[in-house]
Amino acid sequence: MAVSNSATSRAIYRGMDRAALDAAYNNAAAVADSQDWLARWRERSARVRAGAGARLDVAYGPKPRTRLDYFASGVARAPLFVFIHGGYWQRNEKEPFCFVAEGPRPHGIDVALVGYTLAPQARLRDIVAEIFLSLTFLAEHAHDFGFDARRIYVGGWSAGGHLTAAVADHPAFRGGMPISGIFDLEPIALTYLNEKVMLDTAEVADLSPLRRIGAAMPALRISVGGDELPELVRQSSDYAAALRARGLPAQLSVLAKHNHFSILEEIAAPDGALTRELVALIAATS
Repeated sequence: MAVSNSATSRAIYRGMDRAALDAAYNNAAAVADSQDWLARWRERSARVRAGAGARLDVAYGPKPRTRLDYFASGVARAPLFVFIHGGYWQRNEKEPFCFVAEGPRPHGIDVALVGYTLAPQARLRDIVAEIFLSLTFLAEHAHDFGFDARRIYVGGWSAGGHLTAAVADHPAFRGGMPISGIFDLEPIALTYLNEKVMLDTAEVADLSPLRRIGAAMPALRISVGGDELPELVRQSSDYAAALRARGLPAQLSVLAKHNHFSILEEIAAPDGALTRELVALIAATS
């Protein structure tokens, strides 16, 4: 059904009409070379997947995409960093993001990349449940992989940042690193993104980490790029502020001169700012 110009120009969220709100969450359009970033990630990830210490497409659940890739550091009983890819819950897969293992592994940190079913084949509630299941699987098979089940750290980028926060109540979740995440789903439900995600009112309330802050929370290191879309910066800032207001262990890092794509270089490099944050988080919580 066509939408009239008068309907689309009406303010629907924080003074923005539908067109402005769509643009406020369109990261690919905001970064002119976003496709170049994705192409480079695929090339780097292919090399990582072909390298030593890789265990690929390990099933953690019954569905085709409930698979994970595991990259050992070579250190016995290492901590584990679980990374969740982005794509607004409806795009991408784990394979092009395996390059992020290049940062933590030199520090003796194992890395797992988790896949999940995409919308509209799965509701967001089901996607969250799959990520929760992946952590249960990893914790139960820590001996098989060779990592320390008491030191599972979870991080993710964009939609993966949301999923990181959404499963922070898992008993194996020791600490988290949401990167450029979404923590309040209300604006997502009002944009073009909801054509596939199909969020309803109950899901916005139940699955928005900003609206589900409990009395306790594992330590979170929240990060966002200083050159990201203002709405992405606001989402991270608001979530960190809400956690700190409740006395919960959260820190916010706004990485200057990084956009929504370049920020991942800081976890993919052994000396990157986010790799250093991960090392510090593990040291502080072990």
